[in-house]
Amino acid sequence: MSQVPENLYYTKEHEWIRIDGDEVWIGITDHAQNALTDIVYIELPEEGDDFEDMGEFAIVESVKSASPIFAPLAGVITAVNENLDDTPELMNEDPYGEGWIVKMKLEDMDAVLGLLSPEDYRSEIGE
Repeated sequence: MSQVPENLYYTKEHEWIRIDGDEVWIGITDHAQNALTDIVYIELPEEGDDFEDMGEFAIVESVKSASPIFAPLAGVITAVNENLDDTPELMNEDPYGEGWIVKMKLEDMDAVLGLLSPEDYRSEIGE
């Protein structure tokens, strides 16, 4: 059974979002990292990059496949987890902590309220 922390929002594309003031942290869920298996590489965006809602902002490669990661909401990247360049496996080991991918300043913080709750995400993944 996948971990689904109660303090986060989720997407149907298996990303998590944590609110931090007027910014959000974004990563992939435990369910996603389990499906990908061993993550070996991630192509990260740059700080300052601007993304539209559902724009592709990263690509995660595992021993199994390459998968795009989509911006769950429109905004500007304010921080990138550069530790993932050398240790992409952090997304497997600690998807909700050290395995975060980016921090964004959203165009509309209220848009977060349209994402999935932990309960809705559990239903989405059949748990």
